[in-house]
Amino acid sequence: MNITQWIIFILIIQVIHFLGTWKLYVKAGRKAWEAAVPVYNAIVLMQIIRRPKWWVILLFIPIINLLMFPVIWVETIRSYGKNSLVDTWLVILTLGFYIYYVNYALDVKYIEDRSLHPTTGLGEWVSSIVFAIVAATFVHTYFIQPYVIPTSSLEKTLLVGDFLFVSKFHYGARTPMTTVAAPMVHDTLPIVGLKSYLNKPQLPYFRLPGFQKIKRNDIVVFSWPADTVRQFFVKEKGVRKPIDKKSNYVKRCVGVPGDTISVVDGYVHINGEKTILPDRAKPMFFHVVTTKNALDNNVLNALGRKNFTGYTIRIPKEVLQKNNVPELMEKGTSLDEIKQDSAYVYYTGSFASDKIKNYLKAEDVRNMNLFNLTEAEAKKIQKLTAVESITKFSFKKPSTKIFPQNANLAGTEDNLGPIYIPKAGATINLNAKNLPLYKKIITEYEGNTLAQAGNQITINGSVADKYTFKQDYFWMMGDNRHQSEDSRYWGFVPENHIVGKPVFIWMSIDGINDGFANWKPRWNRFFTTVGGSGEPVSYLKYFLLILVAYFPFDYFRKKKKKTS
Repeated sequence: MNITQWIIFILIIQVIHFLGTWKLYVKAGRKAWEAAVPVYNAIVLMQIIRRPKWWVILLFIPIINLLMFPVIWVETIRSYGKNSLVDTWLVILTLGFYIYYVNYALDVKYIEDRSLHPTTGLGEWVSSIVFAIVAATFVHTYFIQPYVIPTSSLEKTLLVGDFLFVSKFHYGARTPMTTVAAPMVHDTLPIVGLKSYLNKPQLPYFRLPGFQKIKRNDIVVFSWPADTVRQFFVKEKGVRKPIDKKSNYVKRCVGVPGDTISVVDGYVHINGEKTILPDRAKPMFFHVVTTKNALDNNVLNALGRKNFTGYTIRIPKEVLQKNNVPELMEKGTSLDEIKQDSAYVYYTGSFASDKIKNYLKAEDVRNMNLFNLTEAEAKKIQKLTAVESITKFSFKKPSTKIFPQNANLAGTEDNLGPIYIPKAGATINLNAKNLPLYKKIITEYEGNTLAQAGNQITINGSVADKYTFKQDYFWMMGDNRHQSEDSRYWGFVPENHIVGKPVFIWMSIDGINDGFANWKPRWNRFFTTVGGSGEPVSYLKYFLLILVAYFPFDYFRKKKKKTS
């Protein structure tokens, strides 16, 4: 919805409110017209129901207002003596329209001095729960959001099973665009597994002021631009989701607006210079490790079992000449060449199908293996007596699965670009060659129509050879470079997709996806900061000391208060 549509929508709501409450305003000693003036009518209503005026603010905060409206409906009818459980359910189930019946059909009297305290224990409990949810939703939406790391794309830096606090206020909180949604859940209702929101109506994008801008190499949580699944980890294509209900991803921002980025042999280069990462960043790459003997458990444990990715196969050149290798591949698999010699071509087995492995079983190279390692780990492994050689692996075969999915601009996971990262207000020359890089920005992210006929490009019906960007864009990548789905696959992250900045790990569980019985706390990661330099330091013991000291302090404080 645009601004005009929203104004019309708000005016309709005001008319509905006026028609349903004006007689009640009069019975409370107010003027009928006071029920018709936007915002002012809400202030007056707070006076009628004897609730604080600052509640009006809550009525205009998306999501929070969905929780507050039922409270206001109930408080309104109770101000006129309708206190029964039946009345309460009727006003809630009719979405407030029961007030019309009270307004026109019943001869009610305004109770000026009614008690604001619940008359039953259940009422007290419900009241406390409602306002706890309101407070938690407000904090969750505008200040701090909990988040758990689900995948290994930032492995060694952030681990699967790290529970984070993500700050919304560092970069400025993005106000909800989806106006009708369940509080404190994302795209899916727990247990029942149903969609937690309605696609319409939508508010325009707006971000509150922050006190930081995204810096190069910041770790950032954002809405996944390419999200076409209804629920994270549940494969389902073709779903169109509102921006703020897209799946949340966490990656490292390696390129900021105005940068020109390229990836060379797996390393990020900005404006032609290799990026220097923070000391806590531990980028990982596949390495081909050749051992002196066939791989066994002892050698595997020495090299790091968790780092093992797969073995390499070698295909005799005469086999390649006689057979069409793609016919041996299963759908969705691919081969990537490591090296060649006079007799063989070597391919990574982790990407090879079982058909190829079975066909060439006798040709498997059991002492050439693929491991996912940091550079420090690779240097350490190089010194092992069991290791003959270790070589950093690099994808060499250009592929259209790499952004921008165009054969003329095809790159690899390890070699792509240079690509200019758009900055708000910047203008580029637009042509048939670079259009694939910015087509999605122009159409989907910035809402233009686009057509191409040969070398001629038309935007919103006019021939264009330049384009000026409306918002900033970012380039996000995982530190686990060969096991991360990131901007190398789906391109730029728009500014309106930014969620927040991870600031704190409050809990970390190894085996989080393996069932509760297999959970192992990583105590050294509890209460550690995400940012900073040097090895993370756990503040758990200090938190526990404060907690232990608080209880006797609270006990004696209350005891002293009773005796005074």
